[in-house]
Amino acid sequence: MCRALSPCPNNQEPDLSASSPRPTRPGIWRIAGHLGRRQYWMFAMLGLIAPLVAWALLAASGLINPVFLPSPIRVLERVWTWSIDDDLLGDTLISIYRVSAGFALSAVIALPLGLLIGAFRPVAAMLEPLTDFIRYMPAVAFIPLIMLWVGIDESAKISVIFIGTFFQMLLMVAEDVRRTPAAQIEAAHTMGATRYEIIKLVLLPSAKPAILDTLRVTMGWAWTYLVVAELVAANSGLGYSILKAQRFLKTDTIFAGIILIGLIGLVMDQAFRWLHRRLFPWAQARG
Repeated sequence: MCRALSPCPNNQEPDLSASSPRPTRPGIWRIAGHLGRRQYWMFAMLGLIAPLVAWALLAASGLINPVFLPSPIRVLERVWTWSIDDDLLGDTLISIYRVSAGFALSAVIALPLGLLIGAFRPVAAMLEPLTDFIRYMPAVAFIPLIMLWVGIDESAKISVIFIGTFFQMLLMVAEDVRRTPAAQIEAAHTMGATRYEIIKLVLLPSAKPAILDTLRVTMGWAWTYLVVAELVAANSGLGYSILKAQRFLKTDTIFAGIILIGLIGLVMDQAFRWLHRRLFPWAQARG
């Protein structure tokens, strides 16, 4: 490009495209753009319906044996017979109880411990390496010990879900607390706040939105451990029904159980999101 104060050879016009910023494209495909509620639900339904349609077309094509890939209609029929003849409601309720109890036990212990780890470096130095060590151990490996320690009743199944979620939740809560801006903590120190006041008035209010998101994520993990938990001498539950169906190649029951677990998890996830919007609207606006 020729200089702005000197004539351009061959009567060329100066190229200003390199110095002028490119106009950004408005709309939903903009990087970090915004979707309206109607647009969000339109794309959400598309994401849910498209795999269902692909599944139905693949099952109807005859390329795969129905024993291995039953059609969506056949799975729906199995859900109906399950609810009429095989106590689907009872299986669903007992599974919800096991997951909720294991998750609640994890939260009751992980929340205060995570707060202490995030607030005090000596506590972090003492507990974080041990937690990092244990969290890589598969929960299924603890089943023999759980059966020896607590037996084979409901407490064993709850313990599996507890082990599968507690250590991850603990570290995530600690990290949420650490994200509190240092300027807020220093300001509280300057104003003469005690340790208890800093925890109550600075750390907790700052970390609450992130902690609720952590609970939402770990609730999803709790559901992923349901089938493992119901390996322990279970005779009811969605996970138990999936395992029993696998032995007899009842893939329609397997699909039905997996989809039901996914739907229950989706409802719980949306409940956490709704609670987050109600409790922390300012965090939504900031995000």
